[in-house]
Amino acid sequence: MANVEHGMIAVDKMGTKVLFLNPATFATEVVIDGFLKTVHELLIVPETGSQPAMAYVPIFGDGVHGRNPHPQHHLCVFDLHRRALVTTIDLSPYIAPHTLKLGPDGLIYITCENSAKVVMIDPATNKVVGAIDSGSTNGHRLIIAPDGARLYTENEEDATVSVIDLPARKLLGKIATPRPLAGIAISPDGGTVVAVDDAQPTLFLIDTAAGKVRDEVPLKDVPKPAQIARYAPDNSLLAVTSLNSDTVSLIDPSFKDQTAIKVGSQPMDMAFRDGELFVACQGDGSVHVIDIPGKRHKTQFQAGTGCESLGFF
Repeated sequence: MANVEHGMIAVDKMGTKVLFLNPATFATEVVIDGFLKTVHELLIVPETGSQPAMAYVPIFGDGVHGRNPHPQHHLCVFDLHRRALVTTIDLSPYIAPHTLKLGPDGLIYITCENSAKVVMIDPATNKVVGAIDSGSTNGHRLIIAPDGARLYTENEEDATVSVIDLPARKLLGKIATPRPLAGIAISPDGGTVVAVDDAQPTLFLIDTAAGKVRDEVPLKDVPKPAQIARYAPDNSLLAVTSLNSDTVSLIDPSFKDQTAIKVGSQPMDMAFRDGELFVACQGDGSVHVIDIPGKRHKTQFQAGTGCESLGFF
């Protein structure tokens, strides 16, 4: 049952809502609102044993990175099969929660930006079980190495990537990048961290063993800096959105072949499904579907006011 697709969830950042969509027709079927400003990001934790499939959505605050005057401290938990908000985790004293990932150890790790911490949550109890110093109040997004040995945060204006020993819960140090950052991903072998350049349409390739940038990859046919990088579940490609260029780039794992495809206004995060890439565009409320094998735009639909993140379950 865990592998059967039941639905689609989208985080409507601009509308301050969480949406449940029909995964076949893409019609919005359930709208949950009443959140403080504002919902950001999304983590889906699949069904395991007696635990149902759940989604976690942080309440970041009423601003954006670097301009968040009233940072919040809550993480909302949704039962995906019931399509309902079931609890809210209070992360206090940690504030401005943003990107969250499920570690190989079964814990959820989330950046709490203004607190310079990566907070740990046990999804079995939905309780905070610890926090790790990230070394920066600009740590916006994080990624975890496939083997669970290292966690990396991209520290935006600091132009650094923090390296955390995950089993030891310890900050090891920082890797400098030539310019500020906007996103982060990691190769399936854990040998390369891909850091998105926030000043130029470029990707920094960081050698994790050497602890330094080994190469810069210009983004082809992308005139302005990019935002989010995400590997496909089968690691067959890297997708990179450019909020300022209204494009998504499909990049092969060797970084030798790129195709930039026009989408809607301000594309942000993405979701993969059966040879298709779904791109959420927060600027105009559109979601664009990309045919991955054909490297072409396939269709689009509307969802909310402006979704940042989406996923299937």
